[in-house]
Amino acid sequence: MAGPIGLERPGWYSDKEGIGMIVRHRIKPQTYFDSVTLMLIGTELKKLAGVTNAVVGMGTDYNIDSLKRLGMYSDAFATVTPADLVLAVQAADTTAGDAALAAAEALLQRRQAPAGSGAAYTPTSQEGGARVLPDANMVLISVPGQFAGRETEIALEAGRHVMLFSDNVPIEEEIRLKENAVRKGLLVMGPDCGTAIINQVPLAFANVVRRGDIGLVAASGTGLQEVTALITRLGFGITQAIGVGGRDLSEKVGGRMTLLAAQALADDPKTKVIVLISKPPAPAVVEALFARLQNTRKPVVVYFIGADPQTIIRAGFKAAATLEDAALQACALSGGKPLSPLMPADEIRRRAAGQTLPGRFVRGLYSGGTLCDEAQRLLKGQLDEIWSNTPVAGCRALPDPFKSQGNCIVDLGEDTFTRGRAHPMIDPGYRQERLLAEAADPDVGLIFFDVVLGFGSHPDMAGAMAAAVRQARARGGHVPRFAATILGTEGDPQNLRRQQATLAEADIEVFPSNVALVTYVQHLLAPKG
Repeated sequence: MAGPIGLERPGWYSDKEGIGMIVRHRIKPQTYFDSVTLMLIGTELKKLAGVTNAVVGMGTDYNIDSLKRLGMYSDAFATVTPADLVLAVQAADTTAGDAALAAAEALLQRRQAPAGSGAAYTPTSQEGGARVLPDANMVLISVPGQFAGRETEIALEAGRHVMLFSDNVPIEEEIRLKENAVRKGLLVMGPDCGTAIINQVPLAFANVVRRGDIGLVAASGTGLQEVTALITRLGFGITQAIGVGGRDLSEKVGGRMTLLAAQALADDPKTKVIVLISKPPAPAVVEALFARLQNTRKPVVVYFIGADPQTIIRAGFKAAATLEDAALQACALSGGKPLSPLMPADEIRRRAAGQTLPGRFVRGLYSGGTLCDEAQRLLKGQLDEIWSNTPVAGCRALPDPFKSQGNCIVDLGEDTFTRGRAHPMIDPGYRQERLLAEAADPDVGLIFFDVVLGFGSHPDMAGAMAAAVRQARARGGHVPRFAATILGTEGDPQNLRRQQATLAEADIEVFPSNVALVTYVQHLLAPKG
C-alpha cells in the first residue's frame, strides 16, 4: 500500500571512473511502497534504452550499501531514512537518465491511482475484508513487523486462523500470540511463514500439488515446497501443508504450533500419513513433540535436518535422510510399496562421468534456505572446508556475505540480502549479479543453484538465470560449469517442463531434486581414476 508522493530532492552526478556514464537520482521523503512493487518498477527501468542499472527502493541501510557497491552513491543519500523512497538510475547520458526517472514517476503514479467509481471495493482493514467474505476463517497477514501482532490479535479474537507472512516480529510477541491461539484452538502459521497449502489453496510461496492423503507440518518454507512438489511428481498428493515459522521448534517457542498442527492432522480422517520437517529443533521440544505423537495410530515421517535418526526411530517414527527421502517414504506409506527417486543414482553418475571442473572450487547460490542447509550437510564430509553466510555445524561463516571464498554455499534469501529488496525467488537481480561475479573467478569450477517455481515466485526464473549464464559465457575467458535443480510441478504458473527446457537450452545440467543436484556435485568432486 503506497503513501502520498512526497517532496522531491532531485540530483545527478557522473561516475568516478569517467567512462561516460551518469547517475540521476530522486529522493521522495516519507513515501512508502512495498518491495515487490519497487522491484517490478526497477526491472522495467533496466529495460529502457541507455539505462545500465537502476535501484528503486526505500532508504534502508541495505539499499544505501547497494548504491555504494554499484558505484551509484551520492552524498545526498546520507540523510535519507527507511521511510524515504530512493530512485537512482545509471545511464549513458542525461537524456536517458531523465527519461528513466520520468518513467519511474509514471509507474509510481499508476500504482497509486485510486480505483474508479466502477471498480470493485478493496477492503482496507480486516473488518472490511470480513464484510466481503463473511465465511472466511483464515487471514493472511503481511504488514511490517511492528504492526503484525496487532493484526494477528484482531484475527484471533474474530475466531480466524492466521498465516503470518510478516517477519521482524519479536520472539516474545510470537510466544504470546501462539499461546493465545492454542487456547482458542487456532493456527498461527508464522511469523515469517512463507509457505502453506490449506484445503488445496496455495498461500504465499507454494506450488500446485495433487490432492491426496499425506499431511505435512514444517518449520521450513522451501523444505515444505520441495517435499510437497516431489510428492506430486511421484504421483501422490496431500491433505494439508501447514507452515509454522522457522522459530516454532526453538526452545523458547516450544513447538506450540507444530504440536497443534500435528494433532490436527492426527485427528483428520482424510490424512493417512504425517510428515514433519524442520531445521534442527531444540532437544526438549523434540521430546515433548514425540511424547504427544506417540498416541497417534498414523505413520509419521520425520526429517529434522541434522538430527540423530536413531532418536526418531526409537520414538517409533520413520527417519528421513533428506527432503527427497521424506517425500519417498511418505509416498511409500501412502501407496503401500517402495518407490524409486525421480532420477536414479546411475543416471546422476552417468551425467558426471568424464567431466572435469575448470577450477578447484564450487559455489552454490540458493534462494531457498533449507536447500542451502541441506547442500552444506551433504557436501561437508567431502570438502575440507565450506564457507557460508548461514553455516551449519562443521562449516565456516563468511566474513563478508557479499564476497565468496573457497568452496562456498550461500543463502541469498537470508535477511542480510532481503532487507529493503524483494526475496530472490521474486527478484533474480542480485543472484544474477552474484553469478557473474562467481563465474569471473578463475578458481571456480562449478556454479550450482535452485530454481523455485510456484505462486509468488518470478514468472521465468529459469530464463533469468539462463540469461546470466549466457552473459558469463559471452565475456570469454574462464567459464565454469553450471548445474541447477528445479523445485516445482507441471501445474505451476511457470510450468515445470518449460523451465527445464529453458535451462537445458542454456547448457545447464538440470536435476529434479536438490539431493540429485548435490549428488552430481559429489561425483564431480570425487577423485578421478
